[in-house]
Amino acid sequence: MAVLKQLHHVPAPAKLNLFLHITGRRPDGYHLLQSVFMLVDWWDVLHFDLRNDGELHRRDLTVALPEDDLCLRAARLLKEASSTRHGALISIEKRLPSQAGMGGGSSDAATTLLSLNRLWDLNWPLSKLLALGLQLGADVPFFLRGRNAWVQGIGEQIQPVTVPSARFVVLKPEAGLDTALIFKDPALKRDTSPATMTDFAARPYAFGRNDMQTVARGWCPQVGQALDWLTNHGLHPRMTGSGSAVFALLTQETVFSDPPSGWLLQVCSNLEIHPLAGWVSCDV
Repeated sequence: MAVLKQLHHVPAPAKLNLFLHITGRRPDGYHLLQSVFMLVDWWDVLHFDLRNDGELHRRDLTVALPEDDLCLRAARLLKEASSTRHGALISIEKRLPSQAGMGGGSSDAATTLLSLNRLWDLNWPLSKLLALGLQLGADVPFFLRGRNAWVQGIGEQIQPVTVPSARFVVLKPEAGLDTALIFKDPALKRDTSPATMTDFAARPYAFGRNDMQTVARGWCPQVGQALDWLTNHGLHPRMTGSGSAVFALLTQETVFSDPPSGWLLQVCSNLEIHPLAGWVSCDV
């Protein structure tokens, strides 16, 4: 089979939740939240090769992924919705840890939609990709929009927000954390008073907290160990999202000791805009 067209070395960046407040719960059980999602320059790298037989395949270049991951689901959704005859080979260099609360799988799915929209010459506008993204997960629309954002509701209310340039350290313990366990825990705080973007802007890197952190420490002791590890380096860490990764703002050069075996330590900077911004026409 001849390769007709390709898009290689395409980034899928992670996000950090600068804070995460749970402000209530809907009658259907979904939790209402407020958060700021911030893009960082730590990412998975994806490669897309056009196939002329219409088939979709995935190749794992680093770690083995679930058989039917979000990338394949995104590709299949776009193929069915567009009725294209094209297929693709999607090769993934997985660099972001799973169950970290950094949106790695959602970001991969968004990059897949953006890339196949281009590879298959569909030229769909952002609104049509967003409709598919919502079917894949609450975080996917954020990565499609490509801007740091104030997020509310169940994750569907997204407004662009500006954050100062800064550097961060992210520490991901070996253990992962299942989001469902946190949301089901009766001890989870669900009544934080709603904040405003003005509240956040006054002190963006010191505002709020992660309401899931206390419960998460009970379900995953390594979360507490990671928080203590960064605190012992003179930092003020918090958990990001609902995964086991924790992060802290770096205001000066910090020398880190080696983390425990199997843990990941990454220093990164925030991004003003997604690297693929401009790959799709914005009509929303």
